[in-house]
Amino acid sequence: MERGTIRIRRSRLRPAYEHGCGGTCGRKPGFCPERRNTRPTTGRVKSRAGRRTVGLPAPLIELLRRHRTEQEAERANARQLWRDEGWLFASPTGGPTNPNTDYHEWKDLLSTAGLREARLHDARHTAATVLLVLGQPERTVMSLMGWSSAGMATRYQHVNDTIRAEVASQVGDLIWEARTEGGGEQMVSVRRESLATILLFAEDGLGRGDLDDDGLERLQKALIDLNTALAESSEEARGDAK
Repeated sequence: MERGTIRIRRSRLRPAYEHGCGGTCGRKPGFCPERRNTRPTTGRVKSRAGRRTVGLPAPLIELLRRHRTEQEAERANARQLWRDEGWLFASPTGGPTNPNTDYHEWKDLLSTAGLREARLHDARHTAATVLLVLGQPERTVMSLMGWSSAGMATRYQHVNDTIRAEVASQVGDLIWEARTEGGGEQMVSVRRESLATILLFAEDGLGRGDLDDDGLERLQKALIDLNTALAESSEEARGDAK
C-alpha cells in the first residue's frame, strides 16, 4: 500500500472436492458432509505475462486501508480461531475466501448500482476497453492486462472506431483551428444573431451615433457575446501554451 502497487504472482484456484465418506452419503462430492478439497489454494498464473505489477489509484488505496482496519476488527473478534495466512481479503477467521463469494458480492453490487446483468470477468473486458479508449499504447495495455501476445487485443477491435474518431478530431483541431506562432489568431464560436446585429449596425454607420435605445441595447448584448467568446478563446490558447 505504501508503493501504491499490486504484485500478481499466483492465482486463486476454485476448490475441487472428493467424498470423505467413501461415497456413502449419496450426494455429489461438493455436497458431502465430509468432503475434502483436493486442489491447492493457489496455483500458477496462466502465462509468464500474468506475473505483473499494476499501479493502484489513490482512492482505491484509501479503500484498501479502510478494509484493512475492518479486517483487524474481525481478527480481534475471532481470537484463537484466526488463521493468520496473510490474505488481504480473508474469511471472518482469516482463511482464504471462497471464489464463489466474489461471484455473489459482484451480483449484489450490480443490483445496487442498477446495472445490467454481467459476469465478474466482464469487468476485465471493460478495463481493457477503457485503457484502449484512453489511448494507452498497446504494449502498456498488454502489460497491465497480463496478455502474452498482441493478438489478445483483437478482441477489442470494436474500440478502434472510438479511437479513430478521437484521432480525426485531434487532427482537425490541429489543422483547421490553426493558430499563429504567437497564439493570437484562432477560431472562436459566436452566436449567429450577435454577428448579424454587429454587421447590421456597422453597415448602417455605427459611427454616426444615431442608434435608438432598442438598437443600443441589442448592440451591447451582441458585443458582450463577442467579447465573452474572445475571452474564452484566449483562455484556451493560454492553457494550450502551458
